[in-house]
Amino acid sequence: MRRGTRFGVALAAVSALVASCGSPTSAGPASGEDAPASGTLIVNGAGTLARPFKAVIAAFTTRNPDVTVESRFAGSVEVVRGITELDMPVDVLGVADYSLIPEMMFGAGGGPRFADWYIGFVSNRITFAYTDQSNGAAELTTDNWREVMSRPGVRIGRSNPDTDPSGYQTLQMLALAQDYYDEPKLSAEVLANSPRETMVDTETHLLPALVSGQIDYLGIYRSDALQHDLRFIDLPPQIDLSDPAQADAYESASVPTASGTRTGKPIVYALTIPTNAPNTAAAQRFVEFVLSSDGQKIMSDNGFTVLDPAVAGGESLPTSLRPLAAPAALPGG
Repeated sequence: MRRGTRFGVALAAVSALVASCGSPTSAGPASGEDAPASGTLIVNGAGTLARPFKAVIAAFTTRNPDVTVESRFAGSVEVVRGITELDMPVDVLGVADYSLIPEMMFGAGGGPRFADWYIGFVSNRITFAYTDQSNGAAELTTDNWREVMSRPGVRIGRSNPDTDPSGYQTLQMLALAQDYYDEPKLSAEVLANSPRETMVDTETHLLPALVSGQIDYLGIYRSDALQHDLRFIDLPPQIDLSDPAQADAYESASVPTASGTRTGKPIVYALTIPTNAPNTAAAQRFVEFVLSSDGQKIMSDNGFTVLDPAVAGGESLPTSLRPLAAPAALPGG
């Protein structure tokens, strides 16, 4: 089972690298190994980034010993709202759905602008994780998972679609599965074993419940399943939101949430430096490190698919980051 591969330049939504990016020698090196950064660096991110970013932060601070990193991880919508609604100071933001940044931070409708750009740097797949002790695990296959997970007594955990991308991406995946398998009741039958009152704000909070047997299956990212040595269903790319070639088909799956309708799209994680960042110098160095070969290896080792090149959206991308990302035209970006 491969732990991490590269999209490469085949990412369907990415335009060709244009001259405005500059050449790789026109800015600092991707590994960020010239003069070390300093001060306090505040990194907030999606819950699914917690484990890889712990390793990223450790490697970054080894190279930049004068930086003290404060980190917080929660549902992506929640961490964005911390900036836009609570005015929390954040230097680097990482989300599990790139479109949250332009939608919630680019000042849509003339509102305050909290970010000017984003860089998509890794992708993932939505799936259901389980253990050998899960109800029905012994007979579950890629062909019968819907029937097994719809049985009475099966307990399914998932995150809140109002606060976390994996919550609405799980629902989008089930909607796509209905059409793919031509089973109109599939989503309702599976979700009957996952009542809304049992949801949490980010799916990683349910990992202990899965391991202890309190729930049988968990809607989660493939990277989390790999990191925690869990079994997972190998869903086809037509429904797992991993394949940019399926972008048009993914758009057919829309999910209502408290903040609006979420339309299906390929899963792309993104970074930005908010406009209120207290330490932009260290923030840029951190993003450079995430995009460096060392940072990419950490993400790949943790089960993510590295985007090579990374993809940039918005405007006013810092000069030091321009050689590290290709301008993109991602849906909703």
